[in-house]
This record gives sequence, structure tokens and C-alpha cells, in this order.
Amino acid sequence: MSRRIKRMNPKPRERDERKEARPFKSRSTQKVGPRPGGKPGVKPQRFAAERAERRVPEAALEKPAPAKPVEALLPTKVQTVTVTADENNMRVDRFLEARFPGLSFSHIQRVVRKGELRVDGKRVDSKDRLEEGQSVRIPPLKLDAPKAAAGSLSEAAQKTLQALKEMTIYEDDDVLVLNKPAGLAVQGGSGMTRHIDQMLEVMRDSKGQKPRLVHRIDRETSGCLLIAKTRFAASHLTGAFRSRSARKTYWALVPGLPKPKQGRISTFLAKEESEDDTIMRIAQHGDEGASHAVTYYAVVETAGNKLTWVSLKPVTGRTHQLRAHMEHIGHPIVGDPKYFNIENWQLPGGLQNRLHLLARRIVIPHPRGGVIDATAPLPQHMQQSWNLLGLDATRFDPIENAPEE
Repeated sequence: MSRRIKRMNPKPRERDERKEARPFKSRSTQKVGPRPGGKPGVKPQRFAAERAERRVPEAALEKPAPAKPVEALLPTKVQTVTVTADENNMRVDRFLEARFPGLSFSHIQRVVRKGELRVDGKRVDSKDRLEEGQSVRIPPLKLDAPKAAAGSLSEAAQKTLQALKEMTIYEDDDVLVLNKPAGLAVQGGSGMTRHIDQMLEVMRDSKGQKPRLVHRIDRETSGCLLIAKTRFAASHLTGAFRSRSARKTYWALVPGLPKPKQGRISTFLAKEESEDDTIMRIAQHGDEGASHAVTYYAVVETAGNKLTWVSLKPVTGRTHQLRAHMEHIGHPIVGDPKYFNIENWQLPGGLQNRLHLLARRIVIPHPRGGVIDATAPLPQHMQQSWNLLGLDATRFDPIENAPEE
């Protein structure tokens, strides 16, 4: 289900810098240390306290001026451009997508992988971040041919379009929210031929532009995935994620009972790569590649002392953040092949050994005013677990009252 409502943005709250999971105290006026790069603030209220609704101005944003044809913007020879202030900290692949709408994911990956694109004369990875003032060498680019009208799509393309429609839980002229099934990747990788970004190719318009990804969720995680259908929407939605105006809620099933029942997890995470796998490990401030990560969690319901349904609210958006954080506090998510490491733990009969993690809800300001509020249902394997354990999916979710920082 989804809805679009009108709200006003509250004043941003300051961040608490403590790093371990902890409960909230009853008073809401205790002072805390300064937020990195910010000023001292006020400690947020308990989960149980009422939380002011987030709102955005009711006046709709003006539509951008008509853009020049995409074909005219593509470089036909090597050119060098400078990263602007608005493009600071933008990923290399997102930089190319923003500058040259209509370029396919595979084409972008190819020019980066071959080293045809250079930043300050050096090779880069598509995930690397750009800095204002850097010089970017861009090779000649070729726009993929626009897709034919829906009525003349190939049979395979029509099936893909139908699959996307079946996943859709919200759509308008600017935005699409999909209920991504578990097991379907958001973007391609080595040996991967089917993923959301590739499926979106069938939605290219007459100008060759296709819907754009503005965030990602793990391959084995199901639930809400936000897609921008226009460059205008992509710019605003990406900015909302960067400024943490987007509010995301996840549901998970974990062993045992987290204590306290409501808390905040604050650590640094760094990527650890091996020949066979890549995981995120708990790191220390100052470690190479370490990024600060904050997650709020709340116990919703328990099934005896064996399993617990928890609701999670990530403040930051690090890779595998929720999975690594739950493992860090001793309650890894059931079915997690990377982070579940409890010895001699037996999966209760009837439960599938699949990742029990759902991107349940996303609330984000709409590019043209109002708010997008979309909710995804439990996937089949989690619904089966909820039924077997007697968990009530209609229960009040206490994470609704968690702080925003």
C-alpha cells in the first residue's frame, strides 16, 4: 500500500555520538555531545513519546525547463569537465547518469572498467566519489537506441514490463516504488543477467531516458525500492537521501531477545574483502575505509524466548548496515548467510533458511510537494514464519516513534 500526503519538515535533530546499543532515558532535555561537524543539541525523546509528523511545503516545486535533446548533449569526442559544487561527493556512475540521461548501466560500467574515463588523470571505480573541482575525462559516448512503444515490444520485454507492474506499489509521473522480491538483485554483477536496473530498460521513453535507481537494497532483502522516472525526480530524491530526509523502516526476525528492547546502535563499519566474499566488519574511528553507521531498533513481538520480531530504522545507509549491526549486538538476522554465526543454533521446524529482512516502509518528500509513503507486505517465506510463530503483523510498530538522528 502507499499514499501521498502533505506534511511540514521539522527542524533537524542533533546526533548522539555514543556507539553501543543503549536504551533511551525518560527525559528529553538532557544535553549531549556535539554532532560531528555540528552544534550541541538536545537528546531525542523515548520511542514511546509522540513524534511530530514530518512535513514538506505544500506548494509544489516548479517544473524544470525543457531540456535539450539527449543526443545533442552526448560527447562525440573526448572532453574534459570539472566537477561542480552540486556534484561534490557524487558517485562516478551517478555523475555520468546525471550528466548524460539515457546511458545504459552496462555502457557506463564499460567505459569505467576500460579506463576510458579518468579523474585527475587516474583510473577510478564506478562507486568512487567525486570531489568539487576534480577534472573528469569523458570519452565519446553512445546513447542506446530508444525502445519501441509498448505495443511493439518483444515478447520477453513485455513479460519484463508485466513483472515490473506486478511489483509496483506506488507510481506517478515522477516516481515508482517497487516491492522487490528476495533473490532479485538491484544492479548487475559478475555473471548476473537479470536485475532491476536491467529490467528498467523496457521503460525507456522516446528520448531514450529510462527510470533511475536512487538507492539500493541487498539482493536477498525484499521490499520497498524507490525509482525515479525522470531526471528532475532523480535529483530531488537523491538529495533527500543525502540530507537524510528519507525515513526507512525494516522488519527482521532474530534469535533471542535483544536487551534493552529499544536501543541505538552506533559503530564504524569498514569493508573486508576476501577471494570468496565481502562483508562489513566493526571498525574503529580512523580506520581506513571506516564509515560511521547508526541504527535504531525496537522489539515488536516475541515468540517465547526463541525468536523476536524487531523493527529497524537506519539513520545512515551503509552496505549491510542492519545485518552487521544486529550481528554486533548478538542477534544476527535469521537466514543471513554472511552474518549469522551462532554455533549449534537450530532453525525451528517449518521456517525457511532464508534472510528474514524486509524493507517494510519508505517515507520521503515528493519532488513536487507532499510525501510519498509506501509499505511493502511480508514476502512469502517471512509470512510463513509469522504464521507459524503466531506473530501479528498488524501490531503497532514502536520504531515509528524513534528519533530521526
